[in-house]
Amino acid sequence: MKNNIPALVDSKKTLRLILGDQLNINHSWFKEVNTDVVYVLMEVRSETDYVWHHIQKVAAFFSTMRTFANELKENKHTVIYLKLTDACNLQCFDKNCDWLIAEHAITHFEYQLPDEYRVDQLLAAYSKSLSISHATYDTEHFLTSRNELGAFFKGKKVYLMESFYRYMRKKHGLLMQGTEPLNGQWNYDAENRKKLPANHKAVAPMIFTNDVTGIISELAKTNIITIGTIDARNFVWPVSRRQSLALLDFFVKECLPLFGTYQDAMVPEEWSLYHSRLSFSMNCKLLSPLEVVNRAIEEWSMRKNKIAYNQLEGFVRQIIGWREYMRGMYWLKMPDFATLNYLENKNKLPDWYWTGKTKMNCLRNAINQSLHYAYAHHIQRLMITGNFALLAGVDPAEVDQWYLGIYIDALEWVEITNTRGMSQFADGGLIGTKPYVSSAAYIDKMSHYCKGCYYDKAKKTGAKACPFNSLYWNFYSNHEAKLSKNPRIGMMYNVWNKMKPDVKAELLQQADYYLTHINEL
Repeated sequence: MKNNIPALVDSKKTLRLILGDQLNINHSWFKEVNTDVVYVLMEVRSETDYVWHHIQKVAAFFSTMRTFANELKENKHTVIYLKLTDACNLQCFDKNCDWLIAEHAITHFEYQLPDEYRVDQLLAAYSKSLSISHATYDTEHFLTSRNELGAFFKGKKVYLMESFYRYMRKKHGLLMQGTEPLNGQWNYDAENRKKLPANHKAVAPMIFTNDVTGIISELAKTNIITIGTIDARNFVWPVSRRQSLALLDFFVKECLPLFGTYQDAMVPEEWSLYHSRLSFSMNCKLLSPLEVVNRAIEEWSMRKNKIAYNQLEGFVRQIIGWREYMRGMYWLKMPDFATLNYLENKNKLPDWYWTGKTKMNCLRNAINQSLHYAYAHHIQRLMITGNFALLAGVDPAEVDQWYLGIYIDALEWVEITNTRGMSQFADGGLIGTKPYVSSAAYIDKMSHYCKGCYYDKAKKTGAKACPFNSLYWNFYSNHEAKLSKNPRIGMMYNVWNKMKPDVKAELLQQADYYLTHINEL
């Protein structure tokens, strides 16, 4: 088979596979140059095609992989890099590795443990099928092992994130005074729910001008289906560790002082606000969670007079609490978690989730932002796009596919736990103790989306009534048998049960009309 890959001399006997989300230059693999080891990174159709990915997501992963491979080469490691369009590329991990093992007389195969169950199962089965020896390694990235959360909650029926977060604080000595939390309080979330003032201008985001035209040209030669848009000459996302560190530095200096306060705020045309946007860099391991947290703590320590403690604690909680918790729940509950549908929702995702063409301002803004930047912050995902999908009774499998494809930071271990668990309540409350649904009142409280909307946030029924209002009560009516005894939402059923029959009927009729005409909203 002819190819553009340099031949390996006979002494190279070990093949090490590096996945696209394993770009950790500080991994122990790379501490020494070993002339008996060759590293391989590969762009394969098995990864580009399992969902419709955002074109920026594909470009980001390919660009960071290529940058990482070049860095390894500069450090004198031997590297094989398979581009998507290489004639010798067999388009999946196992077949490519088979070919390389045979082509170069490899006698030993190694890989780092994948973060996604699908790939983990594939490589585990592949390794066992080999006639040569093999070994697996930890990615040396996360602050917990795969099974640590399961061991922590062993024998318990409730997997409370707050309990795990406190365990993590103690274990790693972060924001602690001995055995007690710094400043005497574990969680400052109550202080981090402010709407952005009307006259407040958020800091302009740090963006990059990476040229990924070569990658986009290569993609154009394939029949890969992508979604979203891209400015290939001015790609805004970091594609190297150096750029990721620069973004981290920008965040702690410019955004951390107001991060917590406005982390739930939503504003049209403001896609970044005070969020770090470090999730892509962390999820492909250009940055480690510990270095990110320590850098934030360092900045706060130097500027306590300008950075309130609640800003820092909220950020630390997202990383060592929520991020590690979601990964732990993923490995504890997969593969069954991926099929859970507690509320038995079966409806199709509205067509305008793929186009942004809806008259609802909140959804139009959140979806168009996602299509334009491959990004939305956690409240836009949870309380706008996720909220509506849950109210509309959309099949969680369809919601999974949309979230997994559209966001640059979406890998299954973090996407599916947030979507099928936190957002869609498909797990029946394993992760979120209540369904995260709301009427227009919450959206108006936390955003500037409702102003000028085609629909009236104050109207529950009738012409131009906000769809969130009737769908909200329709949701509680439909799922009363499963949800009415939930202590966190009992108040809603008290309100519902006190409504007059004709009011209830009008709300349900309005909801039914919107569900029937959902693609016209």
